[in-house]
Amino acid sequence: MDTNLAKIRHERSLKDFPFLKLEDDEYVEFAFSRAKICLLMILGGIAGGLILILLAFLLVLLGQQMIDEMGRHFLFIILFALLAAAVIIGLIALRIYRGNRLFITNKHVIQMVMDSLVSDSINVIDLGSVEDASFRQDSLMQKIFHYGTFRLSTVGDETTYTFKYSDISSADLEAVIKLITEAKKITKKAKK
Repeated sequence: MDTNLAKIRHERSLKDFPFLKLEDDEYVEFAFSRAKICLLMILGGIAGGLILILLAFLLVLLGQQMIDEMGRHFLFIILFALLAAAVIIGLIALRIYRGNRLFITNKHVIQMVMDSLVSDSINVIDLGSVEDASFRQDSLMQKIFHYGTFRLSTVGDETTYTFKYSDISSADLEAVIKLITEAKKITKKAKK
């Protein structure tokens, strides 16, 4: 690749992904996140919970003749607490969704995995040490909504890195495999 183009792509990658620690001549080729269906499921769960809580508020308001004032206040406090909990849980789920990313640069694979607010990890894998890349769908729902598990295996310690709930297309997978093949050729030339 032309050095000027590589420099432009590097600067653009630094601007778009300031949280990545890229080397001087490194740039992002692909940036993947979790499948959009996961976001829709999170938002649907939040909406469903909020609707149920609002229906409970409505039932308390409609049935206020059967409940004394103190009981009504107690139910409102419980419902407000449930409403706050639903919003907080939804915001946490959205933060975790956004915290799971996979970047493939011209030199590395950078995997950011967030399992909870206190449990996250970053894996940086040399692109030349990747032995195999694959995409797997295990259920009908995964086939319909086109998401699955993207898997990378490395040479040597034979570690397997997985990125679940990914919506990587077959064209993207082919391009990633091509990048891996090119990186291996460069690595072999450097060893000689």
